Amino acid sequence: MQKGCLLIVLLLIGACQSDSSQDESQATETQTTVLRIPTAQDAPDLVEGELFHDVEMAHLYPDSKTFADATPKEGISEIVAQYQKAGPLTGTELQSFVESHFTLPSSEPSNYQSDRGQDLEEHLKGLWPLLTRQPEPQKEGSLIALPNPYVVPGGRFREIYYWDSYFTMLGLSVSDQWDLIRNMIDNFAYLIDTYGFIPNGSRTYFLTRSQPPFFSLMVSLLASKDGPGVYKKYYQALLKEYLFWTDGIDQIPNPLMSHRRVVRAHNMSVLNRYWDDSPRPRPESYREDVELAGGTSDTVLFRNIRAACESGWDFSSRWMEDGKRGLADLITTEIIPVDLNALLYHLEKTLSLGAEQLGDPEAVEYYQQRMNYRKEELEKLCWNEINGFYIDYRWTERKPSGSPSLAGVFPLYMGMATQDEAERTAKFLERLFLKPGGLVTTLFNTGQQWDSPNGWAPLQWMAIVGLRKYNLDDLADAIKERWMRVNQDVYRNTGKMTEKYLVTDLNNDQAGGGEYPNQDGFGWTNGVWLALQADLDIRWGSVEGPQ
Repeated sequence: MQKGCLLIVLLLIGACQSDSSQDESQATETQTTVLRIPTAQDAPDLVEGELFHDVEMAHLYPDSKTFADATPKEGISEIVAQYQKAGPLTGTELQSFVESHFTLPSSEPSNYQSDRGQDLEEHLKGLWPLLTRQPEPQKEGSLIALPNPYVVPGGRFREIYYWDSYFTMLGLSVSDQWDLIRNMIDNFAYLIDTYGFIPNGSRTYFLTRSQPPFFSLMVSLLASKDGPGVYKKYYQALLKEYLFWTDGIDQIPNPLMSHRRVVRAHNMSVLNRYWDDSPRPRPESYREDVELAGGTSDTVLFRNIRAACESGWDFSSRWMEDGKRGLADLITTEIIPVDLNALLYHLEKTLSLGAEQLGDPEAVEYYQQRMNYRKEELEKLCWNEINGFYIDYRWTERKPSGSPSLAGVFPLYMGMATQDEAERTAKFLERLFLKPGGLVTTLFNTGQQWDSPNGWAPLQWMAIVGLRKYNLDDLADAIKERWMRVNQDVYRNTGKMTEKYLVTDLNNDQAGGGEYPNQDGFGWTNGVWLALQADLDIRWGSVEGPQ
């Protein structure tokens, strides 16, 4: 196994180096648009120092992300110098200082008024221009400039987000917005080329972590339109992302060892976890993290909080010791997540398709071996025979996690499960997760947004398509009908599409929980609804859809 670990690093490095001249030319071309490339050291908490801390801790704005996203009106070093010279300021004086020296962000489309006369499909297609952002030159501030147009989720989420974008693209494909899909994929390829990975979002404070790796599914989506040559076009980007997720695989020779996002379990299985390279409070939730840690530098706590953010499930009982102490209970880095490893299985499969397009049979065989290895090891650790369901594994304790979740449907979506496992998964979902408005995210109500009683569009999509791939259409149809209905009911009552939905009570329009109010817009909800309306789930669940 150690020999195999070394081989994967050599293969990836060699493949990336073999095309270095092409990467250099692409970087040069891109930099004509983006003149200055920001780094993680440009995060606002680092460059603003005491000013950032004081503003966030003064509770000037209800959302900590507001000041993290503010744009300085002059050089940030000049602003910091003026602040240090000004001396201690009262709350009113501090707010006046901020608004004199920074432009605060707006939160579209919260201010948008929908036309209640439109049907939902027409409304959603009309939202794409409102959620689309055009490329701009790099400025001071936390926003990372991108070379091409892109779609944001909406509300407080004013930048591109990684895994959100795949589900948004599903809807864009229904709206025949393929040029925008290509632009967004090219933006992600640019981020990989620039940083070696796709960050959580296009902000400097996200440059220490990624999100669930959906880039290979984006490439597969585009291949369904443009043909298999797409796998060759993005092969180098896919390789670099794979290198990011497998970094350190040769540095964990013994059981119960880990390095960044790679872990070796007690049985020598090598799989992945979520991680973040920084152990500091999150700038976008600075006050909340500092207060949670009681003003201490609890690097373990901060790391687990940030790793949960890399998962996209921020926050959930999936990452908690027992759920009783909230975020103080997080053990994210101790978990081998089902969804992450299923997504990396798909990345390995996509790399094999790219190698096939490049005429490299040895690489094809290698990535197929990696796929098969990951599938077997995930089966050993995460398939729970008692429940008949895939459940996250706590590798530090050598036991399954105590929190079943909709992450358990990802192996079905990727075609990793046996027919018997898929049928048992369906029974488990129908018995415990299926509610009047679709599937609940977990079985626990902890007050966190990625727990009961909330449902989320991307997880409904993964479950519906995963079930269809095993001809479990009755349950897939039931989830689809219930989810679309709750979306339509909330839209009829409020004129909005929201980030998440309350699926246990159809008489309540507002889902809750988490660190911020339910956001509207909303990119991935819109995308999934349009995809379901167009019956893409039926196609994607067949052999013709992205596998």
